[in-house]
Amino acid sequence: MIPDRQVFLDNVCYTPLVFGRVNKKLQVNLSNVEIKTLVEQIIRNKTTTIVKNGKNYYLQNNDIELVINSFNYRLITINKIK
Repeated sequence: MIPDRQVFLDNVCYTPLVFGRVNKKLQVNLSNVEIKTLVEQIIRNKTTTIVKNGKNYYLQNNDIELVINSFNYRLITINKIK
């Protein structure tokens, strides 16, 4: 069962390394606060699809995919969807 979006908003967490990974994957130079805001916007967006595959949740919106660990809600990475 997929949790409610509010569960993601309340529990999503970040490691120091993930901020660098996000900037590298998206080829941008966002601050930590800007990355957190982007993640929250994607989670809140009603058009974002949420799929659980193995131990991760995949949240897809337009051309960005968030990968979040299903056990601790840690953001693992962000991917560009082609």
